[in-house]
Amino acid sequence: MGDRLRPHSWPIFLAALLLAFTLAPFLRRLDWAVFDAQSRLLRRTAPLPAPEVVLVGIDEATEAYPEPIAMWHAHLGATLEALAEGHPRAVGLDLNLPTRSYDAFHPGLDAALMRGLLGLRRVCPLVLGATVDASGDTRTIHPPFVTAVGGPAGQGLVQWIVDEDAVVRRFTERFPGHRETEPTLAGQIARRLGFPVAAGLLDYRQGGPVPYLPLQQVEAWGRAGDRERLLKAFQGRVVFVGTVVPFEDRHHQVADINGWGEENRGFAPGVLLHVQALRNLLGRGLIGEIPGWILGGLLALATLGGWAASRCARGGWLLLGTGVLLAGTCLALQGKGWWLPPAGPAFGLLLGFGLPSGWEAAAKLRERARLRSVFGGYVSPGVLAEILAGRLQADFQGQRTRLCVLFSDVRGFTTLSEGRSPEEIIAMLNRYFERMAPAVHAAGGTVVSYIGDGLMAHFGHPASLENPCRAAFEASKAMLASLAELNRDFRAEGLPELRIGIGLHVGEAVVGHIGSRERHEYTAIGDTVNVAARVEGLSKEAGHPLVLTAAVAALLPGESLAPLGAKPIKGHTPMEVFGWGGPGASDA
Repeated sequence: MGDRLRPHSWPIFLAALLLAFTLAPFLRRLDWAVFDAQSRLLRRTAPLPAPEVVLVGIDEATEAYPEPIAMWHAHLGATLEALAEGHPRAVGLDLNLPTRSYDAFHPGLDAALMRGLLGLRRVCPLVLGATVDASGDTRTIHPPFVTAVGGPAGQGLVQWIVDEDAVVRRFTERFPGHRETEPTLAGQIARRLGFPVAAGLLDYRQGGPVPYLPLQQVEAWGRAGDRERLLKAFQGRVVFVGTVVPFEDRHHQVADINGWGEENRGFAPGVLLHVQALRNLLGRGLIGEIPGWILGGLLALATLGGWAASRCARGGWLLLGTGVLLAGTCLALQGKGWWLPPAGPAFGLLLGFGLPSGWEAAAKLRERARLRSVFGGYVSPGVLAEILAGRLQADFQGQRTRLCVLFSDVRGFTTLSEGRSPEEIIAMLNRYFERMAPAVHAAGGTVVSYIGDGLMAHFGHPASLENPCRAAFEASKAMLASLAELNRDFRAEGLPELRIGIGLHVGEAVVGHIGSRERHEYTAIGDTVNVAARVEGLSKEAGHPLVLTAAVAALLPGESLAPLGAKPIKGHTPMEVFGWGGPGASDA
């Protein structure tokens, strides 16, 4: 790594921290996925004993009682009396007890439930679960029932903090919107049994499947006076009473701990959360979370470590080894009761390792963008692309290749220029070339140069084309069509119209950089280029705006071309040429 970071490494380091902060929600989801996987792995491979907790549940069979659930006072009272006969260690009711008296509808209901509450309270600590309403306030329970369990100390919230992915993982008595701690059902039972209450993540290593008995079974044992079974089921154990009815009071949980064979698939009765929280509070404790400042330091160290690995010859192996070490450390810490979220440090490792290369790549992209901005107007897109890709070198050697060369020229430009200012002429030419160059580029051609009112282009280099003659022909037609549109604008503006001639010839030429090393340009030279220029001149008398040689015509099967016969070419033997388009083709 050296004695110090290179100057450009500090932006990398800061960028990593900023990106990690930006992606924090995503990283937290990754962390929770790792926590869940590790929790299930540790539960299978390294289970721990926990205080015995039994669940007495209201299930679908219980709902066969003839009365509505709000009036189950007699059944609940009988069940609580039966529990008292079993001498449990403590009992928690995760039930919505009535908010008012129902004696007006059925005299004696309140007394039946009160007998159960008072009888059980004489045997062991009893805590009622309290829910919250839509406004977040604690839902009131009928006061005599609260008095029967010892007042507020006999109540505890059944509320849970739900993580961003809708899973419940943590036990806490501090809830959003509450300035003070709010005692919970599991917390109050732990306090009544003399245990401290702290916050943390649920540790699913502790305890096996939760023993389960239906509420109607316990009630039946009590009514039958079967004290032996009640003692065997409950003596010395904590008991929770709650609902296990499908789709009622269900929460996404990290692991299934039910002992009655229901396939919860992580969507389990909420009462099981109280069971696991209490097993943790009475047992080895909850899982503590590593403080945020330590995580920030680990992120910084991991980013620097990834940066150091990127400078090593075997940095990839070092990165892999560090990642394995991080995963092992995270698992070992969770086994010891501490949770180290690994996503941040792992992300820092990857960023520290990958950002130097990314930084350099971004610098190259910025340089390319600058070159495009500066030189994009000086060379055709195909040439610029080859330069940026490093395939077009300024070696002054030249390359022989087969090209189709296009020359175009404005007819009567000298006469057109008379009586007009240079600024007006330049403006008209620029508007003209603004239409012509895109037509060439769209066909895959390269505009080599502008010579006054003339244009030279070739097809087939630097980008190879399957049929350069076809591309040049299509570009020529597009140029004439664009000129017709431009002339309509000129007529509307009171400006003179333009007429052009185009010449095409195909053959071998030498392409490359021509000039000195201090000042040169990319172009093509050779007989093919000279012939194309001469052929363009034939369009003046041929009556066709586009004239092409027989060599080009041979590669355009199916096109309607007018044979013009052999024409003399200055400095060259006569050549067979063809025309396309009538006299008005350029301004139709």
